Amino acid sequence: MAAYQPLHQHSHKPSSSYGSVSLGLRTVLAWLLSALLGLALLHLLRCSQCGARERAMVSPLLHCDYSEGQWVRAPGHARRYNGTECNVKGSENCIRNGRPDTGYLDWRWQPSAAGCHLPSFDAASFLAAVRGKHVAFLGDSMARNQAESLVCLLGASFPYRMVYQDPEPGTRKFWRWAFPSHDVTVSVYWAPFLARATGKSENYSEPYSSVYLDALAERWSADADTMDVAVVSTGHWFWNPSVYYNGSVVLGTHRLSDLNYTEIGFFSPYREAIRMTIRRLVSSGARAGRARPRTVVVATFSPAHFEKEWDDPATCARRLPYREGEREVDAMHAELRSIVREETAARIDGGRGATVEVLDVTKLAAGRAPRGLHETRPVRARCAGAAAERLPPLLPARTGGHVQ
Repeated sequence: MAAYQPLHQHSHKPSSSYGSVSLGLRTVLAWLLSALLGLALLHLLRCSQCGARERAMVSPLLHCDYSEGQWVRAPGHARRYNGTECNVKGSENCIRNGRPDTGYLDWRWQPSAAGCHLPSFDAASFLAAVRGKHVAFLGDSMARNQAESLVCLLGASFPYRMVYQDPEPGTRKFWRWAFPSHDVTVSVYWAPFLARATGKSENYSEPYSSVYLDALAERWSADADTMDVAVVSTGHWFWNPSVYYNGSVVLGTHRLSDLNYTEIGFFSPYREAIRMTIRRLVSSGARAGRARPRTVVVATFSPAHFEKEWDDPATCARRLPYREGEREVDAMHAELRSIVREETAARIDGGRGATVEVLDVTKLAAGRAPRGLHETRPVRARCAGAAAERLPPLLPARTGGHVQ
């Protein structure tokens, strides 16, 4: 693992406040995410070191498709950790920012397939499945929120310590945690384009990003050889104004008509970024001398939920998930979903040292209600709608030939 100099090291004891209303913005989707991630890894790692309890959890999951289903009310189901104790980002804490209700915590995802039910998350089983491994999240705020939520859930039962965080206050571009009881490391790498990028993606005051589709983001790609499980979650930054390069040659732009370059949209850059990311992770997983296989998990696009502009106080007035037929996956989101499925299917390893899986979460994400801006603080109180809406759960969709 890359040797970053730790800035802060401190131990965290398990939280005793599972039911606290300070659970924060992301708890319901974060809980679902980590429950599914744990189950997914138990399956993906083939339970070679699992005990009877873990095998019993995995056995009903092997033929289930969790990409189809509905949100159902489940009071208390998602109240699994205290968001303040595990350092949930202040701008993403609903209660702290003035939201008076907590009903958004009381929902769970129920798959449509007969006999498919999500067992309760078990931190011990998860850590047993990844004992001695490095679990890495790569991408934008989807990846970051997933990593932080997983740490919160695991930290409610097991002590952990932060071994690295960004030196700049308020930035969360690279964080790393350790769970010494199982020798497990969890890292998150900010790489919203997966490729090397400068401009707005690194400095929000810049008008656009410059994205180099011939090179991967340096930090995560430099650490790729250390990753045993790599979870790739990104997409929303490709909608922003960008100039795309191949080396020093401009390939085109998106939403920058004033620059007088060809508008190429974002589908082809998104595809290329996903393609070369999977290629890098698969190739490094197959390198000679690597003692154990790598698992690569690529999430499909998670649609936003802003009913108006993101900073409009009324943009997240809805309180209940969408019912079947109320909100369908539109053509744009469907295309992004297809890109991930196609590129993942094309890179299935075939025994070269890496397992590649797709996580089809697009419909699940489209169906949940906004949990975002509270009218008492219309811009600064960004909570679940702005962050947790981009928290796809991590369970491979068992659909056709799209997974190994």
